[in-house]
Amino acid sequence: MKILFWGTPAYAVPSLEVLVQAGHELVGVVTQPDRRRGRGSALVPSAVKARSLELAPEVPVFTPVRIRKDLAMQAELAALGADISVVVAFGQLLPIEVLQQPPLGCWNGHGSLLPRWRGAGPIQWSLIEGDGQTGVGIMAMEAGLDTGPVLLERSLPIGLLDTAAQLSDRLSHLTAELLVEALPRIEAAGPGPEAERLLRLNVRPQAESGITLARLLTKEDYCIDWNGRALAIHRRVMGLHPGAYCSWFGKRLKLLATEPLVLRLADQLSPDAAELSRRSWPDAEPGSVLEKVRDVGLVIATSGCPLLLRAAQLEGKAPSNGNALIQQLTA
Repeated sequence: MKILFWGTPAYAVPSLEVLVQAGHELVGVVTQPDRRRGRGSALVPSAVKARSLELAPEVPVFTPVRIRKDLAMQAELAALGADISVVVAFGQLLPIEVLQQPPLGCWNGHGSLLPRWRGAGPIQWSLIEGDGQTGVGIMAMEAGLDTGPVLLERSLPIGLLDTAAQLSDRLSHLTAELLVEALPRIEAAGPGPEAERLLRLNVRPQAESGITLARLLTKEDYCIDWNGRALAIHRRVMGLHPGAYCSWFGKRLKLLATEPLVLRLADQLSPDAAELSRRSWPDAEPGSVLEKVRDVGLVIATSGCPLLLRAAQLEGKAPSNGNALIQQLTA
């Protein structure tokens, strides 16, 4: 099949790779524009653009600022003659004119169990909200935000100590696997009116209940309030990893690894944390240090059970853990 691939972050790279490895013809790649990053503010290409130029340097790469408004680029993409568009974490909504271009449709690999966590940040929000499982759906795209019917879906469990990066890596490879499985079915169903194509594919309409929106994260979301519960704080640290932070004696402290010392979760904790969760802890001002645990980290008071801080990065310092962390934060 002739494929037009849409994607931007590292999450989409495994999907791009497997489509090329499977022998499909890549006729174009659409990704977000290069961004300025680093101290020198150098322009840096997206992960998908960089990998595409390595895999298939002859394939054109398009970087629209707003594809919905770029009519000239829409015409360029239509002229490529793609059979199908495959979208994985592109980062922009596609207009109906683009969705209707390929005869086999536009298909999205979305990192959640739809209709839960429609939108741009499903992985972060599944962790923040403490979901026990998540997954990937291969969805027929339509004008709404992640509202289309699902062709294939696969779930996987979320561990208590999973970070956003770890979960994203697992989901990105699952997305690639499902796309390889889905494309032969889509090709076999053939072109034709959309309703007839989808009927032949026996897609599943999304449920009308259980809809949640993975809204865009704000700066305020990343700031940790120690007046919260230990489990909620931990989930936010994992979901926003490595960006969650708090103020520590007037300096910014990035929280990199935590464990909630909740007894009912002892079987999901590290041995050190499980042992600490079985102890009785005194009431204390949230955010204060209850104990320095040698070679492990700091036990911090919250509004309920304490939180074990295992790794962090103090403003102006390198990341630290264990005894180095204790010395850095309590000197």
